[in-house]
Amino acid sequence: MPRKGPMTALLDPERVIVTLERLLARIEERFPDSGLSDVCRETISIGRRTARKAAQIGRPYWPLRIGILLMLAAGVAAQIGAGSLIHVEGQALNAPDLIQGLEAAVNLLILFGGAVWFLLSLEERFKRRRALDSLNEFRALAHVIDMHQLTKDPTIVLQPHLKTQASPARAMSQFELTRYLDYCAEMLSLIGKLAALYGNHTRDGIVINAINDIENLTGNLGRKIWQKITIISALAEDRP
Repeated sequence: MPRKGPMTALLDPERVIVTLERLLARIEERFPDSGLSDVCRETISIGRRTARKAAQIGRPYWPLRIGILLMLAAGVAAQIGAGSLIHVEGQALNAPDLIQGLEAAVNLLILFGGAVWFLLSLEERFKRRRALDSLNEFRALAHVIDMHQLTKDPTIVLQPHLKTQASPARAMSQFELTRYLDYCAEMLSLIGKLAALYGNHTRDGIVINAINDIENLTGNLGRKIWQKITIISALAEDRP
């Protein structure tokens, strides 16, 4: 899945999408018309958008950068104009006029620097917002997958139990339940990989922390699912 570059290895978004498509095919073959297949299909759609967004975030935003260059040119021109006020008609200015001219030049320099800083931070904040919006989609998907496996209780499948009117329908065999839980864990892992695609194109600390949060969330939910799979194996071994 990683794609090797000259100095580092990067996740290949196409291979992540292909892996998701194979997972969808497996889910549809084993559990046709299931809600889990709908979630996987939505994950693929979001994953394709993420691949495009991540690549765009890695590119420079030229309108803003051109604006910065224009601001630089205007600032230099303003400083030259302010400096020309120091001498008028070949006569040196007196002390009050000199101080007034220097004060104007300093004020222009401060305004100029503030405008450049604002434009530079505007590009970063614009890209950050786009990344965080997409990462929030992954957080929601992870919780939806967790809801799908929430009622898949291995002790109910493998041990006799008394059903109530409020009990959810449980028609899966031991093998089917294991496969269903495995598909959920796989999809959670791939959601973490999709989130990590943004790490290929940005070094923004806030975005990197958000990526880590998604990976921690999917990892914790995946471990909870694997605990259920382990319980199924243990109970199956104890059965005569």
